[in-house]
Amino acid sequence: MSLTAGSRPDGARPPAAVEEPTAAVAAATVKDRMPRKAGKAGRAGKVPFRIRLRRDRTLILMTLPVTFLLLLFNYVPLLGNVVAFQDYDPYVSSNGITAIFHSPWVGVEQFSRMLDDPLFWSATENTIVLFLLQLVLFFPVPIALALVINSVIRPRVRAVAQAIMYLPHFFSWVLVVTVFQQILGGAGIIAQTLEKHGWSGFDLMTDAGLFKYLVIAQAVWKDAGWGIIVFLAALSAVSTDLYEAAAMDGAGRWRRMWHVTLPALRPVIALLLVLRVGDALSVGFEQFLLQRYAVGAGASEVLDTYVWNIGIQNGDFSYAAAVGLVKGVIGVCLVLGANKVAHLLGEQGVYKK
Repeated sequence: MSLTAGSRPDGARPPAAVEEPTAAVAAATVKDRMPRKAGKAGRAGKVPFRIRLRRDRTLILMTLPVTFLLLLFNYVPLLGNVVAFQDYDPYVSSNGITAIFHSPWVGVEQFSRMLDDPLFWSATENTIVLFLLQLVLFFPVPIALALVINSVIRPRVRAVAQAIMYLPHFFSWVLVVTVFQQILGGAGIIAQTLEKHGWSGFDLMTDAGLFKYLVIAQAVWKDAGWGIIVFLAALSAVSTDLYEAAAMDGAGRWRRMWHVTLPALRPVIALLLVLRVGDALSVGFEQFLLQRYAVGAGASEVLDTYVWNIGIQNGDFSYAAAVGLVKGVIGVCLVLGANKVAHLLGEQGVYKK
């Protein structure tokens, strides 16, 4: 019997005949799974803009009013910062907008004046000190309150505690300052009670040395309860299986909080901390303005009240715009820097890398 080329006596096919088709099929499968190269029409699988616009037209229409209000009240006024480079006079024309085009240009003269102004540096120092105190004394309070409320087992007790803590957020600063005045003022409840028992009264509302701690106490009482909403939302997303697994491993309440609860809150804490650092030069306006005359400008003057004083009261709009512009630029730089630090620590921050 004659044997053809490549055949075997036992009738089995040679290994090459089996491997070659298998390799070809594998190569074809890998080729099909590889992403296709982008052609002239765009990448494969990408929905064209015209289709996405027709698909999401309802959502776009819903966001148009908000987008219009955002542009009108947040971005259009930014064009007025041009007066920081002018000697702006609102009475040089019939209205304030056309007066911008008739006011003389002075370049960076307003910024040079700002650097030589000791009142500006005093307001900046007060602002930074108050920000650092708020970061240390106020920022951890909502986290602690969220942990306390989350540890309460009874839902009714938890709901009552949340309502009591949320309520002061809806009070105006006028009411908050009034409440503290009736409690800690010279004619307040504590001072009158001490005087009735032979002790000398006190007036914390006019003490310039303790003013910075007073405003932090007011901020804690007013806004700490509202701030725990974000942390409670983050805690609600933590799986109970993690707590059960930690308990089975012998972890107590404090160990579970340290190894399960706090790591779950870390991304939210990093995000809020970045936003808080970016808002470092805005420690409040109405709260300090209401108590300005009680403790004096030296203790209560911050950048917001300083801009209001020189811009609205004194009518120096160009100088006030220069201070506000510098404050905004520094705030943006602080946000970007804090977000970069968050990325280095492994957190997402305000936006992804």
